Amino acid sequence: MVRTLNLRALERVLAALDAPRNGAALFALLATLSMAGLLLATTESALARDDGLWGGIWSGLALAVTFFGVNTTGILLMDQARGRPVREVEEAFKEALLRSHKVLVSLAIVLFVVALPFAALMGLLLLVRQPWIGAPLFGALVPLGVTGCGLFALTVIVIVGPLTGPSIWAGNTARATARMCWRQFRHGLVDAAGLMLAVIALTGAVTAAISFVVLSGARVMALLSVWWVGIDLPPQQLMAGLFGYGLRALGAAGAPVAASQLGAAALIGGGVVFALALALPTLVYFRGCCAVYLALHENAKDE
Repeated sequence: MVRTLNLRALERVLAALDAPRNGAALFALLATLSMAGLLLATTESALARDDGLWGGIWSGLALAVTFFGVNTTGILLMDQARGRPVREVEEAFKEALLRSHKVLVSLAIVLFVVALPFAALMGLLLLVRQPWIGAPLFGALVPLGVTGCGLFALTVIVIVGPLTGPSIWAGNTARATARMCWRQFRHGLVDAAGLMLAVIALTGAVTAAISFVVLSGARVMALLSVWWVGIDLPPQQLMAGLFGYGLRALGAAGAPVAASQLGAAALIGGGVVFALALALPTLVYFRGCCAVYLALHENAKDE
């Protein structure tokens, strides 16, 4: 079997740092986050009025926008990872509407296959209270159950979760994607885990760098706004938008707020920074998942 953990695969993963230069993908993800945020705010307002029906409708729309927006972004990033011309956002969105359901179908197939041994384990656990056979059976089930559940959790983290989307974005069917997950589990779990560990480390480094930029810049901006310009706003309000908070959330937390035009502008500007700070590491992670899928796909073709 051809090993996937090589310099070529790691170069693919490191190329994920180029993801923020994909303007179409960045626009798609920012639009998704903005629309989902507005829908969630509308959901919160509906629930505050004890209107559960519209709250459920708006929250469902937020989930739908997030799901299709993420798949649109993934399709654009897969174009970049393959070295192909990145298609237009409208074309990628239409493709996402036609293909995104295959992600859910593939996950349903995987869960159905996993449910069979899990149901068998649950049935055997019912027998451990029986005399004579209970203690020996439980002694055998403990290592089997711990190992099996642990391997399933690891497989979800390094194969099913990260690679299902890229497989669909690359044009595969739901059944082919499920078979890919099974094949990778049998023959390449260590390779997938190693590459995904590199993706997670890279994403963490990008997140740390962006957090430093945002927090240090926010402190300086807050000091300049209050001390130099003399804006009469609580420092908490100037910083709140950078972490995705609004006036209602600040009031509920007991923080002092100022309902003024400058206060609203500070929250809006901070919200833009928050969206960018959230979008950039997400792009790097999705791009890294695409790189891992392509590296493993090339490995499967070489066997």
